This record gives sequence, structure tokens and C-alpha cells, in this order.
Amino acid sequence: MGFDGTAFDKILSALPLTAYRTGETVLSEGLKTGQLFILKSGEVAVLKNSAVLARVDQPGAVFGELAALLDQPHGADVQALQDSEFHVADAALLEKDLIAVLHVARILARRLVAANDGLVELKNKIETGPSPGDVRKVLANMEEILMTGGASHEV
Repeated sequence: MGFDGTAFDKILSALPLTAYRTGETVLSEGLKTGQLFILKSGEVAVLKNSAVLARVDQPGAVFGELAALLDQPHGADVQALQDSEFHVADAALLEKDLIAVLHVARILARRLVAANDGLVELKNKIETGPSPGDVRKVLANMEEILMTGGASHEV
């Protein structure tokens, strides 16, 4: 079964929109909302312990998918860097809609592939006697991949 982006766009159009002003917190680490946030417009920062892991402005970026799938609190903060709008869905959407599940599964699969590539790069750097800066750079890249992962921005 192929993935139809138009079908996912149809799902998004049926979801309520929520707006956040610059500086407002969209998601808080440790809070359990049971919701997915799909960026429609704007820009946000993903933060862990006040450190910015990523800045995201891609429409369609998903936030909160792991927390929703695993029924856990969010693992990072998301803060609006400019006025932003999100489609908001309850986690139950992933139980009811195959298109939504497939969209999130593909995001997570891309994140896993990128994290695996990062581990291979780290292993290669360690074996060749890297500088501490090289290792820090690879680790920072992996952290961003695992926390944000392309179009997915789990928190």
C-alpha cells in the first residue's frame, strides 16, 4: 500500500488548529498531554534542560509522537520562536487512522536510519583516534536526530 500525502493532508484539514505566540511554550517536558502537534506554520525550538536541540520551521513536522505512542510524558520542551500554528490531534488518532500511523511510522523509521548512520560514524571516529571535538559534534548530531528526526520532532 503506497502512502498518499493527499490523504494525510485531508486528515490534517479535519483537525483543530491551535496558535502560539512568540515565546509561548507549546509542549512541556514531563507533561503528559496525549496529543500530537503538527506544525502548520511558524518556527519552534526543541529544548532539553534549556539547551536548544533544534529549530524547526518545516510544515508537517510532528511533535509529541513518541509520548503519544508510548503513553508517556513529553521528553523535551517546545517553544514558539515566532507566531506558530499547529494541527492538534489526540493520540487516539494513531489507533483509528492507518494513514496517520503510517505517516508517524515513516518519520520514526527515518529517525532510526539516521541514528544508526550516526552510530556508525561515531564508531569510525573512535577507532581512528578522534579529537574530542569530533566526538562532541557526532554526539550532538545524534542527539538532534533522536530528539527531532527530520520531519518528526518528538517531545
